[in-house]
Amino acid sequence: MARALRLAENGRYSAHPNPCVGCVLVRQGNVVGEGFHLLAGQGHAEANALADAGTDARESVAYVTLEPCSFHGRTPSCARALIDAGVSKVVVAMLDPDVRNAGKGVLILREAGIEVVTPFMQEAAQGLVRGHVSRHTKQRPLVRLKLAMTLDGKTALSNGESRWITSVEARADVQKLRARSAAIVTGVQTVIDDDPRLSVRGEELKVEYAQLCADVGRPVYILDSGLRVPETVQLMSVPSTVVVTTSDTEARLPIEVLRMPALENRVDIKALLEELAAREHSEVLFECGPTLAGSLINQRLADEVVIYVAPRLIGNSGRSLLNLAEVGRMSDLAELSIEDIRMIGPDIKVTATVN
Repeated sequence: MARALRLAENGRYSAHPNPCVGCVLVRQGNVVGEGFHLLAGQGHAEANALADAGTDARESVAYVTLEPCSFHGRTPSCARALIDAGVSKVVVAMLDPDVRNAGKGVLILREAGIEVVTPFMQEAAQGLVRGHVSRHTKQRPLVRLKLAMTLDGKTALSNGESRWITSVEARADVQKLRARSAAIVTGVQTVIDDDPRLSVRGEELKVEYAQLCADVGRPVYILDSGLRVPETVQLMSVPSTVVVTTSDTEARLPIEVLRMPALENRVDIKALLEELAAREHSEVLFECGPTLAGSLINQRLADEVVIYVAPRLIGNSGRSLLNLAEVGRMSDLAELSIEDIRMIGPDIKVTATVN
């Protein structure tokens, strides 16, 4: 199963909207086939492992990181494929939270006389598909907030200049955060100030299948309650860009305009997250300014925060990291659990989950 989990990681940057899955087939103590799911619409992990094993799949034991699918979606049922291949036993790391499957794959296998063991190494498997679990149990994607600051907590000079606070290495590392996300969300002020593309660049994404991962479409959602976004910014030339607004004003933009409910005169982020889940986005990356980032924290909508800290100082005149609501009691502070700290070039990368 440990090998299957490592195989599953190959699809982390490209499989969405599907979860990344790995499968290993073992017969008489020898690995006879293995596979993983790389792209939606292409072979699932089980199908690829069966193809790798050929006739050696008969009487083998299948180790799968997620319950085999019971239904025919973009590809045929993997549970049926395992039955047809004649496997004798299936070890499943975790059940699928997708209600279309949720236990049905295991039931089909057992009804066919195949022994099924589950759960097995469930915690590790869940860690690979946190967004998939969130989308199907909470009806919202996993929300990851990316921030960058100096040692004194500043994100830009007083005039708004912020290129570049962090190093080339840190900016390259951000490519992995973007690549593992099904969508990217930013605010209109960030678009006006920085004119970013927020794209995944294959040449900077130092992972296997880098260019393929970069080519997977990731829409960028611009939160713009007042329809202030200029038509001249780079994102207006990207067809997958979506402007999210609360305004009823007719928008003559060359891209999709999504109207959402308002909360305190801004886009209701919770409602937006529900819409993103409905659009099959399992993991979403927020790259935004202090106001939108602060709203995520204030409303407890961020699941994970990734902060790149540069060994530089700006001083009191610099712009702050977050615009947070005033707190009157220490017990009301937003609390995070630090999961990882590492050096990325000269910068520090801190990954924390929001309690």
